[in-house]
Amino acid sequence: MVVSEAGGRSESILQTSRSLATWIIGGVVLGVSVAGLCLAYPERPLAIWGMRRKKKKGPVRVYMDGCFDMMHYGHCNALRQARALGDQLVVGVVSDAEITANKGPPVTPLHERMIMVSAVKWVDEVIPDAPYAITEDFMKKLFDEYNIDYIIHGDDPCLLPDGTDAYALAKKAGRYKQIKRTEGVSSTDIVDNLAMVMVKNLKMVAPVVEHVFLIFYLHHEESCNSPMGSANRGAHRPIMNLHERSLSVLACRYVDEVIIGAPWEVSKDMITTFNISLVVHGTIAEDSDFAKEKRNPYDVPSSMGILKLLESPLDITTSTIIRRIVSNHEAYQKRNERKAESERRYYEDKSFVSGD
Repeated sequence: MVVSEAGGRSESILQTSRSLATWIIGGVVLGVSVAGLCLAYPERPLAIWGMRRKKKKGPVRVYMDGCFDMMHYGHCNALRQARALGDQLVVGVVSDAEITANKGPPVTPLHERMIMVSAVKWVDEVIPDAPYAITEDFMKKLFDEYNIDYIIHGDDPCLLPDGTDAYALAKKAGRYKQIKRTEGVSSTDIVDNLAMVMVKNLKMVAPVVEHVFLIFYLHHEESCNSPMGSANRGAHRPIMNLHERSLSVLACRYVDEVIIGAPWEVSKDMITTFNISLVVHGTIAEDSDFAKEKRNPYDVPSSMGILKLLESPLDITTSTIIRRIVSNHEAYQKRNERKAESERRYYEDKSFVSGD
């Protein structure tokens, strides 16, 4: 009986030892496997940031940064695509100093670019004075303080003056996603078009298409006039065509509907057709002296008592932008030459983008 009990205890100890040995061996094998993967694929998301992301619960927060100089519908489309990759979009607006050091002086200063980006309907949060390149410290700040899951950028390369990738660290951490660049529009093209306005018109008479909606957030009450109608009220046709301007206005969070091809004069038929109860006009306009016109475009709403004059937050017009470009045209010319070469390489090397 005593022998039987002793044998049972020995068998139990032996089984426990075997189980313990199995766990130890399994742990060693797992550790060696993970170490091997880290050495073989250092760029994969095995870093602590990548592992931490999997444990997170809540909305997926994505980050996109940019200069957003001379804001246009290409910028808006990039923000729209970035927002589609997550639940909340945080946008970093690069500082004036960083843009100057890496690309050349911006046409619009930081506070104006902040207003433009904040007005885009797909943007949830804006970070001012963002760095041009994703540094290790800034990336840690994004992940720890802003709870960012992924960093987003277009498929056009973003290189620093030394030729290195501005998003190399985000890619190495496995927290980078890519979207498709909007072709056919760029700040470079807009600057070139505005420069041509000056060449053709030394008197600096800018287009009457109010602000060409380059600064659409400031004067969105102005109609998207048809190209011919705009040309008849200025020295040349608009910098952007009707559809390009319409896309910019549609991206504005304060706009609910857009009448594409609206008439220059706000007619009674237009007011009744679209059930308009108030017509608003800003105090700052390219040409606010309507007495020079054959007919004041706001005569009808004024006579109906539904015209309201709204104080414009900034005194910016297309002429203002043109003067900025002309005053520093050599710097912008050099910047545009570099950008043109970069865009040429992009069109030669572009490929399919899955969004992952």
